[in-house]
Amino acid sequence: MYRDPVQSLQPPRRLPAASRPLRVGMIGIGTVGSGTFRVLARNQAEIAARAGRGIELVIVAARNLERAARIVEGRVELTSDPIRVATHPDVDVVVEVAGGTGAARDWVLAAIAHGKHVVTANKALLAVHGSEIFAAARQHGVAVAYEAAVAVSIPIVKALREGLTANRIEWVAGIINGTTNFILSKMRDEGLDFGGALAQAQALGYAEADPAFDVEGIDAAHKIALLAANAFGMPVCFADAQVEGITGLQSLDVDCAEQLGFRVKLLGIARRRADGVELRVQPALVPAAHLMAQVNGSMNGIMVKADAAGLTMYYGAGAGSEQTASAVIADLVDVARLDGTHAGQRVPHLGFHAHAMNALPVLPRAAVRSAHYLRVPLHAARDIEGLTALIAAQQLPVRQVQLAADRPGLGPQGLVLIDAVPQGAVDLALHALRAHPAVAGAIATLRVEDLAA
Repeated sequence: MYRDPVQSLQPPRRLPAASRPLRVGMIGIGTVGSGTFRVLARNQAEIAARAGRGIELVIVAARNLERAARIVEGRVELTSDPIRVATHPDVDVVVEVAGGTGAARDWVLAAIAHGKHVVTANKALLAVHGSEIFAAARQHGVAVAYEAAVAVSIPIVKALREGLTANRIEWVAGIINGTTNFILSKMRDEGLDFGGALAQAQALGYAEADPAFDVEGIDAAHKIALLAANAFGMPVCFADAQVEGITGLQSLDVDCAEQLGFRVKLLGIARRRADGVELRVQPALVPAAHLMAQVNGSMNGIMVKADAAGLTMYYGAGAGSEQTASAVIADLVDVARLDGTHAGQRVPHLGFHAHAMNALPVLPRAAVRSAHYLRVPLHAARDIEGLTALIAAQQLPVRQVQLAADRPGLGPQGLVLIDAVPQGAVDLALHALRAHPAVAGAIATLRVEDLAA
């Protein structure tokens, strides 16, 4: 059939945009919620151009209605009842940014039961109740999106679920808590002890008055459990993660790590092995020249090792009002694009379709393999030779043994680096070391993570 060559060069007919905007109800308008309101209002034209339709905030639930009224300036309906938002007939998607794991679970499940998509920044909610929430969403054919729950400004969930979808992920490791990274940076740069660095973090608003979730590693464990599920196609296993924070870390060990050419970082690590998955959060030594060691202050950094893509790294702000809002709105844009898409053709909640998920075992602490740093107080500097022989007798693969630099008022300290062995073998060796007459006090231990390709 003849085609007019001029006509064939005409641009294709532009399809009309969706006639109705995506209507959003939001629960919570604190730091994240207020940032989401501001960015939606400021960038509405750009957001609509990307989404193919407008995104309109129609109702907000807030504890403090007076404060909320000052933020929204009469442009959005306000309520003190989150369930009203979750069940509102004019709401297509519920944004939950209030936090917590109790009431938030009820709000999210109510929204899902009423056929509404959900966007949340609440990593604790998904780490604890994710299996139930995702199952309910599948049953009702709605999406649950949570990019803002992990490393806020870094699109790491999208990277794992979409950008790296062709790959078999081998491991994910990263600095995923900005508060602890700020504290560790201050301990290294200013020689502060943990308490002094924490006080600075609290004064600047990086740490809460009760910082336990951050400094004890729980927040990072919530996040690494979500990342492991997306990387390996396993359920969210937060309860099985091994979690160690930085409250017991001494500034002396931060200094000794520097002497050995390392920096101390709180890492979340998920590593797939033949016999299961390592899922852990621990302070660890990272080579000072490594890119991860250059992630300072409140910033986050995540590395992914995949079989085809190789080693990739993602860097960005780990906290902040509009930084988190950026991820929340990215999820809203994804939801806005779902119109007419069958639920089975959408990106799965955890990157793998439910029938293809694997209940991979999380390895116990004793089975985790890694290199180790030991700081052993000695009675005399000459005892370093006996320490070397003793460690060799424990059949540990010694990488390096040396004395720490002298410190006024502090006795000699033996610094030991041990190549990768199971944690159980290190524990047995520590038992023997503590009983040795050359050892003058408590032995400090930290993992060493080379994060190599």
